Amino acid sequence: MENVYFVGFMGSGKTTVARLLADKLGKGFLEMDSEIEKSAGMSIVEIFEGKGQDYFRDLESKLLADIAKRSDLVVSCGGGLVCRQENIDLLKKSGKLVNLSASADEIYKRVKNDNSRPLLKVADPQNEIVRLLKIRQEFYEQADITIDTDSKTPEDVLEEILKVL
Repeated sequence: MENVYFVGFMGSGKTTVARLLADKLGKGFLEMDSEIEKSAGMSIVEIFEGKGQDYFRDLESKLLADIAKRSDLVVSCGGGLVCRQENIDLLKKSGKLVNLSASADEIYKRVKNDNSRPLLKVADPQNEIVRLLKIRQEFYEQADITIDTDSKTPEDVLEEILKVL
């Protein structure tokens, strides 16, 4: 089976739903941010603060290149991975791309107390969510499947994905 990649903005439910799908299908599960933290020996926040966002995006792209050589995986991707077209092309070439979407208000509710989100360490995180969603929308729209997660349980989202897959 080809890989199934979950993309979408932070707080959209990628990791939770991807883990549920992997368990349901009996497939391997990978969470890209965790893999990057392990290989770099530092947290995502530390990478952003010490090395910068471009360095982090390079680590993401390199990891994706390795993952794309494998199969039978369900992968939770970082929210900004899709901002490089070459990453989207590789995702689509090596698997199905599932975009989990949520409204800016819902995302803010889900992540407002999470200090591990370096892109939201700004004066107005709610406005930053809106800004980043606008920038990333064209990339997220390239997914094979898009599911709105607002007001849905992870199990509801899983059932929708299983129907489409």
